[in-house]
Amino acid sequence: MNQSIALIALVVADYDEAIDFYVNKLGFVLIEDSYQPEQDKRWVVVKPPGDGGTSLLLARASSQHQETFIGNQAGGRVFLFLQTDDFWRDHAKMVETGIRFTREPKEAPYGIVAVFEDLYGNLWDLVQFTDGR
Repeated sequence: MNQSIALIALVVADYDEAIDFYVNKLGFVLIEDSYQPEQDKRWVVVKPPGDGGTSLLLARASSQHQETFIGNQAGGRVFLFLQTDDFWRDHAKMVETGIRFTREPKEAPYGIVAVFEDLYGNLWDLVQFTDGR
């Protein structure tokens, strides 16, 4: 058996502002942005640069209930982990583009890590593993 997580749905308020954040601030690649007329929504997929396999599906909230989870999909915990091959390069670029870090960089037994917020407040780890993960 060969399985993998291909997409993670991230509930967003607006497709275009989410695309702007992930592509222009985080440097992600826009993989697809297509209209789905049968559901009156867009299929928007972004992914970090490189050869990683998991992408984000930017899914606009379609109800008031879903709107309550924008920016809090994991109840205030770190939700996603952006792995890098050069922590300090990416951290500097992110700071330069206005990304807000809620926990400053620290050395940990597994590598270098800092916590940042996306445009809605979801928490992410920027991490460079040094323990072979």
